[in-house]
Amino acid sequence: MENYFEGKANYSNGIYNLSPLQAHKLCLEGAIIVDVREEYLNRFKIFDVPGLIFCPKKRLTEFIDKLPTDKPLIIADASGIHSPEAVKTLLENGFSGNCANLSGGLVDWEHSGLPVVINYDERLSGQCACQLRPREKK
Repeated sequence: MENYFEGKANYSNGIYNLSPLQAHKLCLEGAIIVDVREEYLNRFKIFDVPGLIFCPKKRLTEFIDKLPTDKPLIIADASGIHSPEAVKTLLENGFSGNCANLSGGLVDWEHSGLPVVINYDERLSGQCACQLRPREKK
């Protein structure tokens, strides 16, 4: 798959970047979101799209062989801070042309009114999306 995101995403700093609306449209056309948030973060709210893959960023290199190479991949996190680094890791490992970053992560996805699944039993606490942590259970 060569340059799938060319003309469909903004290109800067060596990676393609998608808005949540662009990403959602591409997911409906077969693109896959790879959620690189840590496991405790992806239990409360998740992207409600077909084919979603969870792979914490810290385990990405050991998971690379399991990622599909025949579909475009959209790399996402909570707020778009860590996903560009994950995209660069994939680019360095042969995913050139078929991976892009979701700008703003799940925070902007949800603010755009796009579908999420919420498990209220797994609510998080913290001041900022990039510093959320599991709540203490009472």
